[in-house]
Amino acid sequence: MRVLGINAVFHDSAAALVVDGHTVAAAEEERFSRRKHAKRPVPFSSWELPEEAIAWCLRQGDLDISEIDAVAYSYDPDYVDPESAGLDENWEYLRTTYARRAPYFLRAAFSSYDPANFRYVRHHIAHAASAGLASPGGDGAVLVLDGRGERGSMLAGEYRHGKLDILAMQELPHSLGFLYEELTEHLGFARSSDEYKVMAIASYGTPRYLDELRKFVRTTGDGGFRTDRFDWNRFAPRRARGEGFEQEHADLACSVQAVLEEVLLELCTWLANKTAARHLTLAGGTALNCVANTRVHSDGPFESLWIQPASGDSGTALGAALTLAAEAGDEIMPMTGAALGRSWSDDDIEAILRTARVRYTKPADIGTEAARILAENGVIGWFQGRSEFGPRALGNRSLLAHPGHKSNVERLNDIKGREQFRPVAPMVLESRASEIFARGPIPSPYMLFVHDVDPQWRERLGAVTHVDGTARIQTIDPKRDALMASVLTEFDRLTGTPVVVNTSLNTAGRPMVDSPHDALELFGSAPVDALAIGSFLVSRT
Repeated sequence: MRVLGINAVFHDSAAALVVDGHTVAAAEEERFSRRKHAKRPVPFSSWELPEEAIAWCLRQGDLDISEIDAVAYSYDPDYVDPESAGLDENWEYLRTTYARRAPYFLRAAFSSYDPANFRYVRHHIAHAASAGLASPGGDGAVLVLDGRGERGSMLAGEYRHGKLDILAMQELPHSLGFLYEELTEHLGFARSSDEYKVMAIASYGTPRYLDELRKFVRTTGDGGFRTDRFDWNRFAPRRARGEGFEQEHADLACSVQAVLEEVLLELCTWLANKTAARHLTLAGGTALNCVANTRVHSDGPFESLWIQPASGDSGTALGAALTLAAEAGDEIMPMTGAALGRSWSDDDIEAILRTARVRYTKPADIGTEAARILAENGVIGWFQGRSEFGPRALGNRSLLAHPGHKSNVERLNDIKGREQFRPVAPMVLESRASEIFARGPIPSPYMLFVHDVDPQWRERLGAVTHVDGTARIQTIDPKRDALMASVLTEFDRLTGTPVVVNTSLNTAGRPMVDSPHDALELFGSAPVDALAIGSFLVSRT
């Protein structure tokens, strides 16, 4: 069965193509439109079809949209109940009206499309499928937590033989995702966008408000929870955007992070007691909270844990498509990596470099040359292979640097134009990871957990060791990424360190670089020493 999945509801518009149970392609619209999270100015938000992502997915599958058996949309307007959920009825009317008209918008964009094969998939079921059906671990428990779906904010269940048994759901207005979003806004950041900044600030604080917060945020013993309303100012004053943060802001962030972890662990324990499953999968925006994920791994009741790398709403495009494919009887192939986006051949890249009149060379081995530049403390823009699906740069669209110079944190944050409290992450050879990092799971290919940095390595890895002694690592398996493994191996030979800094190839407020044109634009505007793009090297003169 050929299924096209679409997310175009809240943010992170995306498309995915699944053919006979195999994920052929998946991409966020922001990588094409260059609008982060694919958001237009209010009131349009992201209520637009990811037309460019759809068209690319179809080309990747060598299909016309008329050849698609079903289109899966990751939101069901018939499942919305604004009144009982405490939602803004005017906004919900607009959102559900858009969703109901989506098949006709799709036909307007693609004239050969037949709206008769359009199907709605409930938002949290799409999230669940993106993890439970795509997991390499097979059947198991699944937990979805985010801001909201149609009328809820959480789903807990179990996959058996590819079918979902829903065991609990949490109705709005109670939402752990909304709790974190509100904190994000209170601290002067953009909600549904900058939550990872709050997680970084939390590392600078202590959970001194935890006891008080437990009165408002707690589980209910039946697979649900409560997030009662309270005045954030009772803990710390609202922070204006761009201002520095005080200790009370860091302590509030730390306290909310702590109560979130407690509730998440209690939900996992309830779910484990309800099922015979020993394997857990996570999805939804909350599953991008690396610190909480590590608590679930280290302190939770399940033996194994897998998290969808595109856990945010973009992943629901894939999950919606997988849901319909599974219902049709297709055998779903597990996800083997997040490199599901666009790529360019060396011939294509060289033609673009020539057109741009950029000086470039073609080293005998781009990996060896990159390692040499990194060893000399150069910063490299790294553009290789297919772009990643999801918010993490995983070695295909990355900025690379030497991890041994602590000043490189400030240097990279200056390049990216972002706040100096933001950490950068290490990329490490999988075979060497356990020598340096502890507590979190290894392998960790999707940068979704934090690990303790061995005290003997913290000074040697000053650029990637966060203030709390942790790092959000990505492990590299040579069988999956031979080129990046060669960079790490050569860098280790030159420096004695099998680790490099990896942060996303973008600047503040911009989506991750996706095309060679995007890469050249960034290289031309930011003080990056070299750009390794395909087999070619562009260097500063």
